[in-house]
Amino acid sequence: MASSDHRKHAAQRSVLQYIRMSNTLSVRLPADLLDRLRQVARRTGLPVGRVVRESLETTLSKDKGQPWRKYAGVIKGGPPDVSSRKGFSRG
Repeated sequence: MASSDHRKHAAQRSVLQYIRMSNTLSVRLPADLLDRLRQVARRTGLPVGRVVRESLETTLSKDKGQPWRKYAGVIKGGPPDVSSRKGFSRG
């Protein structure tokens, strides 16, 4: 390896160490979910940890943009059970 290539790789390693994750989270997964996770990692060529981080980021960013969702289905002053309204109940 030429010395310029060696310096380039050394610089890349130092950058990778700089952005290294320091927080660890342990999660127990059912076997079927772990199998699906490993399949995605193999298919995409990404490490399992990165697939998990990207999935979490996607899920959390969706929730972030829709603060109104916590109010979905809440009707103030309506019947406690919509099926109790005349015309919607069976019987």
